[in-house]
Amino acid sequence: QVQLVESGGGLVQAGGSLRLSCAASGRTFSSISMGWFRQAPVKEREFVAAITWGIGSTRYADSVKGRFTISRDNGKKTVYLQMNSLKPEDTGVYYCAGAPTAWASPCRYDYNSWGQGTKVTVSS
Repeated sequence: QVQLVESGGGLVQAGGSLRLSCAASGRTFSSISMGWFRQAPVKEREFVAAITWGIGSTRYADSVKGRFTISRDNGKKTVYLQMNSLKPEDTGVYYCAGAPTAWASPCRYDYNSWGQGTKVTVSS
């Protein structure tokens, strides 16, 4: 099993930036790709971005393209989500997840390891 710990959430004004981090430990070789998902109150958990550990292929939700950037540091076993030009609709709990897939999957059901989440609040 892979253990995932997110950090970096907080309160920010619209137009601001935050960087989330996800540190992986344990059986990290079983998570070939990593993703970020978010969940707003009374909404379904939705895909934000994903990246593969190997060649670093990435995929983004249309709602965050051009504003968010996912990256990874293989040596530190850490995945980052740089969020710029934040909007109130970006508010939610952000979860890091690991998947045993060789592609940057946008499907939450491909992911079998999840962190506890970090809260992001964007004020207008």
